[in-house]
Amino acid sequence: MAAVSLRTYVFLDSLQPQLASFIGKTARGFLPIPSMASLWIEIAPGMAINRVTDLALKASKVQPAVQVVERAYGLLEVHHDDKGQVVDAGEAILDALELKEHDRLAPNMPTNQVIRGIEPYQAQIINKNSQGMMILPGESLLILETDPAGYIVLAANEAEKAANVKLVHIQPYGAFGRLYLSGPEAEIDAAASAARAALASVQGRKQETKLDR
Repeated sequence: MAAVSLRTYVFLDSLQPQLASFIGKTARGFLPIPSMASLWIEIAPGMAINRVTDLALKASKVQPAVQVVERAYGLLEVHHDDKGQVVDAGEAILDALELKEHDRLAPNMPTNQVIRGIEPYQAQIINKNSQGMMILPGESLLILETDPAGYIVLAANEAEKAANVKLVHIQPYGAFGRLYLSGPEAEIDAAASAARAALASVQGRKQETKLDR
């Protein structure tokens, strides 16, 4: 198999309810339910993700919910209620690609901001373009971007564990991952801290640091 660059490798031990529900609403594959273990792998070039999916399914009993094939990057999500099956799938993929987990890129946060007391018109615009929960006027809004994109699921899952917030929108593929969370100011601050800490804990290859936008 041609050389593959590992961009994102994220194991989630327990999908949180809102993230699992958002995947179920937007994905085209076999849909997960809350508390399942989940593995997200993002690679370059994108077309190689088809081979990665094949490796995962032949090595374990996992089911795929998300497979995005772009020219530059490819993204795969697989899940199972048995964490061991998900771990087996990940190990099989890494072995076949002759990679280790630490060969992944470490995430950057190009955008990392909180808007407090959202205005009604902006809330309406955001709700019009989201596929998750609705943000209400007066709530606070956390906006995060990650590079590589796939790490945004780690931020979302850990934020939902840590605080009573609403998942407004998440996009885990493309040039940047994007997350919108809303809720009371104190809850958003707690969610932001958890998301940032989770991203900071990822061990991987360093890339150029991007400033907040």
